[in-house]
Amino acid sequence: MIRSMTGFARRERQGPWGTLACEIRSVNHRYLELSLRLPEDLRGLEGDARQAVSAALRRGKVDVGLYLRGQPAQTGTLEINRALVDQLARTARDVASMTDSSLAAVSPLELLRWPGVIREPEKDLAPVQTAALELLHETVRELNEARAREGGRLREMLLGRCQSLQQTVAQLHERLPEIAARIRERVGERITQLGGSVDPARLEQELVLLAYKMDFAEELDRLGSHVTETLQILDAKEPAGRRLDFLMQEFNREANTLSSKSQDADTTRAAVDMKVLIEQMREQIQNIE
Repeated sequence: MIRSMTGFARRERQGPWGTLACEIRSVNHRYLELSLRLPEDLRGLEGDARQAVSAALRRGKVDVGLYLRGQPAQTGTLEINRALVDQLARTARDVASMTDSSLAAVSPLELLRWPGVIREPEKDLAPVQTAALELLHETVRELNEARAREGGRLREMLLGRCQSLQQTVAQLHERLPEIAARIRERVGERITQLGGSVDPARLEQELVLLAYKMDFAEELDRLGSHVTETLQILDAKEPAGRRLDFLMQEFNREANTLSSKSQDADTTRAAVDMKVLIEQMREQIQNIE
């Protein structure tokens, strides 16, 4: 299945814990690089969140943000550490007696500011964490749907380029006898211009050798097989980006060899056209998962 590595998805969910929002952005990358931003109350979800995203995405630079806004104020009563308050008061009296000074009244507000005097009741984070994981899964599915839609457009473009390559390869195959005849004709004209006598058997050997060096039928066959392999990959269900990227290197190699063997303007022009098509495919394949 062809999927793009570029995409964006955002979903929200509301509940008694406030408003949860999840945003995921992805761009192309050689492998999966995941960045997570979580609020303090959801820090414990980092491992599960990474596992959920890694199971759904194979490649790409992915930024995931989970946000929790509008949390309701705590309505429970504050807990006072009475043992600590008693200890602070006794310590203050001891210090006053040791310094032989009168102890002024200790302000309750100053005692409340002392670390540990007030203990907040523990939050029940299980409901919001469960909702956050469910929201993350929904957002990842939405992202994959967007990447699949973009992948469908990329697939159509690649199919069109493959068809153009097939047509060019077929046209060059048809012209192979004509090109061989032109080579023979040019050699004959050159010998006539030189005005010398040539052994027909030796001339035939040299013509065969020259035709072999300039023959690009093998390159055309390999280009055709690469196009067929590309079409098969485009219809496969597994991620195809890396295999397609490798095939583009093979395409370029055969097109360059074809261009170097070319002995007429039409073949050279066809080789250049193929290189343009291959480069257009390579640029788009960089964005396929």
